[in-house]
Amino acid sequence: MEFSDILYFLIVLTVLVYVHEWGHYWAAIRYGVRVEVFSIGFGPEIVGWTNDKGTRWKISAVPLGGYVKMFGQSDTSPDEVDEDLSESEKQVSFAHKSLWQRTVIVAAGPLANFIFAIVVFFLLAWVVGSPVLHAGIGQVVKGSAAEAAGLEPQDTIVAINGEDVRLFTDIQRIVQASPGEKLVLDVKRGDHTVVLNAVPRAISQSDGSVIGQLGVSPDAEQMEYERLSLFDAMLFGVERTVDMITAIMSYLGDMIRGDRGTEELGGPLRIAQMSGDMAAAGIIELIVFMAAISVNLGLVNLFPIPILDGGHLVFYAAEAIRGKPLGPKAQEYGFGFGLILLILIFVFVTWNDIGQISF
Repeated sequence: MEFSDILYFLIVLTVLVYVHEWGHYWAAIRYGVRVEVFSIGFGPEIVGWTNDKGTRWKISAVPLGGYVKMFGQSDTSPDEVDEDLSESEKQVSFAHKSLWQRTVIVAAGPLANFIFAIVVFFLLAWVVGSPVLHAGIGQVVKGSAAEAAGLEPQDTIVAINGEDVRLFTDIQRIVQASPGEKLVLDVKRGDHTVVLNAVPRAISQSDGSVIGQLGVSPDAEQMEYERLSLFDAMLFGVERTVDMITAIMSYLGDMIRGDRGTEELGGPLRIAQMSGDMAAAGIIELIVFMAAISVNLGLVNLFPIPILDGGHLVFYAAEAIRGKPLGPKAQEYGFGFGLILLILIFVFVTWNDIGQISF
């Protein structure tokens, strides 16, 4: 890992923390809560200013996260109500807002991360274009149907069974629908065209269905960007974000069931290295990576762990059922447990990173 990796990681983290905390800040101001501090980073203040609403905006010494401190929100038990406040103070106190308003304020942080990702994917698709992989072959898996057929890296499949093929998704569509069936491939190899016969292997899925598998990956060098219309770009932004959320939840479900290992879980060290890799690949790649991390950050904060936004939402759900907030002791124990759990998770993913990355 190089110093530049750490620098790009801090840039990515700072932007995403700002987006997340801005969601909380915007919702709090909208509902009349007085926001006392908006901090990027923790610890001693390096530089800061106070706006006309009385909020102290500051950049702090430890650039690993950030927070928004609202009036009436205790450090140890954010939902504990101080009844000694004056009527004017209660009007701007977080704890004296309705259950619905407090729920919106807390949920606005993760929601801002999702909206950020949607906007990034939308703008890239509209202004730059959506990445489209042509029907080029990047790698051929050893022992696969593709290797048996004679496919080679940098080949381009131009037709399958007489049907013209342009995109890699065309290959996937035809192959998956043809398990165990003979396919005639017209392949462009350099300046020549060769004809190959391939029989996709039948692969059983968890839902009982069977699909064909050729055993190839796309050629990243045979990619271009196709600009989308305004409406299509907006739809692309939403779909891409939803797909990422679905993929993450699917992976976590598989991991909990024991179907997948934990080696894919990454922490700050791996994110730092990937930030540097994406920056080296280009500004567009770095922005796309930032959007993907924003989705992850939004989801993680919704986990029902006390001290995270999701933990607060669980407390609010309990309040809605009970008709009153949980007691201060219950919340204090909950936040203590949540802090310990987060520390354990952090240690685990960091250890996982050390075994996966190079220094």
